[in-house]
Amino acid sequence: MKASVLVYPAGRERKAEKMAKLNVGFILTKRFTLCAFATFVDVLRLAADEGDRSRPILCGWRVLSPTMEPIASSCGVAVQPDERLGDPARFDYVVVVGGLVDEIESLHADAVRFLERAAAAGVPLVGVCTGTFALHRAGLMQGYRACVSWFHHEDFLERFDGLRPVSDQIFVVDRDRLTCSGGISSAHLAAFIVERHLGRARAAKSLHIMIIDEAMAGERPQPGMPLALATDNPLVRKALLAMQQTIDAPLSISRIVSALGVSRRKLERHFREALGMTPSEADRLIRVEQAKHLLRTTDRSATRIAADTGFCDLPHMIKVFRSAVGTTPEAFRLGSTGVRREGRQPSSPIR
Repeated sequence: MKASVLVYPAGRERKAEKMAKLNVGFILTKRFTLCAFATFVDVLRLAADEGDRSRPILCGWRVLSPTMEPIASSCGVAVQPDERLGDPARFDYVVVVGGLVDEIESLHADAVRFLERAAAAGVPLVGVCTGTFALHRAGLMQGYRACVSWFHHEDFLERFDGLRPVSDQIFVVDRDRLTCSGGISSAHLAAFIVERHLGRARAAKSLHIMIIDEAMAGERPQPGMPLALATDNPLVRKALLAMQQTIDAPLSISRIVSALGVSRRKLERHFREALGMTPSEADRLIRVEQAKHLLRTTDRSATRIAADTGFCDLPHMIKVFRSAVGTTPEAFRLGSTGVRREGRQPSSPIR
């Protein structure tokens, strides 16, 4: 079932947008990610007005299209564009929101020409989720660093020879190109833009209403697959994804090979050829890297982190962690430069 999302009609809102301090145009690719688009827009919406009345007083946003036909998201919900492409110079930013990788090639030729005019006019371009792929495909990212989700790291390498995406942080700002990994990271990139133009208080207000504690810096690590496990082997990638998706209750290797319909020997051979390690070693690496991420970025107790990353208990995590990292979880947390909330301590000590 499809539902149409109407953004804003012409009228008083359009007059307010002409006076806005920050105007953003959106180009949505076919089968774009609704979450990434909606969170970005909501940061603008909540910063644009007092309270939650959605008046675009301080921010304006328009969904653009060369055809004005509804644009289906990856989940089937469709968005009705507001206006045709026109002059990109009327915007402070143009944001391309991507989604399903296989649909990136289908960006309308008029939209590509619009992006080229925007770049020539000095309008900063923003790539959200696989919108970064679309900007690269249009030839608008040469010489720029680009953020790509860990989930699409190998997809990017397959499509763009010689380019190395940034997949270990949530967003990247490189001069007049801003890119993010998608999902909730789009809220943090939007907050960065709002703070730049309207001040920190407006950005914080938006995030707080959205029940997001605080803005994250672009350098914040992405949670996800360790880059050491990057591979283009489809069988290994499927197995790694199964491990990642069941990190708090790890599947046995026997269950993974059964689900994949291959023998254990075949899976182990593919892992050795692709990664130089066994499936069990890769599974431990995924869980240790996730534990490191949680130690850096949260105030959860070590006991809770051990449970969240699939270790049978805290002593088991300490043993595996020390073997892999060369130090204890406690020492790692104390020496970490990751973001911790000020004034809060772990709910129980790490031993």
